[in-house]
Amino acid sequence: MSKVKKAFFCQNCGYESVKWLGQCPSCNQWNSFVEELIQKETAKENGWQHYHQTTERPNKTIQLDDINNSEEKRLMTTDEELNRVLGGGVVPGSLVLIAGEPGIGKSTLFLQNGLKLTNKTVLYISGEESEQQIKMRADRLNVKNKSFYLLTETSTQIIFQEIKKLKPDLVIIDSIQTLQTPYIDSSPGSISQIRECAAEFQRFAKETHTPVFLIGHITKEGFIAGPKILEHMVDTVLQFEGDRHYAYRILRTLKNRYGSTSELGIYEMTDVGMRAVTNPSEILITQKEEQLSGIAIAATIEGMRPLLIELQALVTQSVYGTPQRTVSGFDLRRLQLLLAVLEKRGGFHFGVKDVFINIAGGLKIEDPSIDLAVLCAILSSYEDTPLPHHICFAGEVGLSGEIRAVNRIDQRIAEAEKLGFEKIIVSRYNQKGLGKQKFNIEIVTMGQVEEVYRYLF
Repeated sequence: MSKVKKAFFCQNCGYESVKWLGQCPSCNQWNSFVEELIQKETAKENGWQHYHQTTERPNKTIQLDDINNSEEKRLMTTDEELNRVLGGGVVPGSLVLIAGEPGIGKSTLFLQNGLKLTNKTVLYISGEESEQQIKMRADRLNVKNKSFYLLTETSTQIIFQEIKKLKPDLVIIDSIQTLQTPYIDSSPGSISQIRECAAEFQRFAKETHTPVFLIGHITKEGFIAGPKILEHMVDTVLQFEGDRHYAYRILRTLKNRYGSTSELGIYEMTDVGMRAVTNPSEILITQKEEQLSGIAIAATIEGMRPLLIELQALVTQSVYGTPQRTVSGFDLRRLQLLLAVLEKRGGFHFGVKDVFINIAGGLKIEDPSIDLAVLCAILSSYEDTPLPHHICFAGEVGLSGEIRAVNRIDQRIAEAEKLGFEKIIVSRYNQKGLGKQKFNIEIVTMGQVEEVYRYLF
């Protein structure tokens, strides 16, 4: 007989306790414990190991130098954006978690990528939709693939039986919160179910070198649903984000054991699926007929990719006692710091002004090299004078009002030149990083904020 026991789990971090606690000792959340039934399977191995007993090699200690460092060939998808976000293709045996808002297009993106891998056997497991619903979506995408298989099932026991028969090259699960293992009695989506199902797929991926994509839900606070341990177990965590009112979606890396964590992929949602945007700078800069004040273009870098983004600023007379500081896509504390620099070093009185900052296209940028563009956009709105049409900026602003050097300046300049800009204002201390490369764009070097103000206005 299996021994049945109950336990209490923190819904926030997955901490396990034998009794109910008011406050979680791990994450300090209040009233987060829920009771779950747990059935420990003692007679046999559960999950994947029940179907697949490995006989390749016994587990024993091995010297690090004895391991052959054979470079495993990555699986390249037809989606260039996804390949780059994953660090250069899908690593065999990797477990990738993709999370995002409902209706953002997670299922569409991975159904589309699975269908386009015509030379591989792909198994798409759906616990949320019927076969007819997925067929309707596949018909809309208009991609035919004979080696694409579909399974609508939530029990991991049945899923592993099918996997053993099919031997797929790639497994996509939509979604991890709907799966249920028969070895635990709690309901699907509970802390222990998510943790156990993810652990079973982790064992399967590592033993068979099959990459697995887990599509996940997020909570109303915007965090990935389930225990935090889920993010620790997987190799890569991708966040699929974007405003539902815009057509553009951003695939962002939060964790990657096989590549950079600052990569970014941009997609456009169309009626025939997701279209990868290969030159995002063009869509992030709005095409205007007349010159407007309060707009500046910044040359930034996300991961390996240079981007030119449009910054919009509005400075108005404050009608309330306390002036407002409102930002979209930019750090509010950083804005307050820049306004303090302008007050102290430039003599501008922003203490009686409301200041609003927006990054066009719904992007969130953390690169400090956009400081100079933010500053110039604020000054442009303050003076109500438009900035010259073909000028962009790349520079970090220090507390003493100096313009500091930024990294990879040559890539930023090349991107600005490619998009037809005539001038770029950079830090005087960036001259060493420019090297011998010849650019057709005019590079203006400045050392202080006052110099930039005198030059532009």
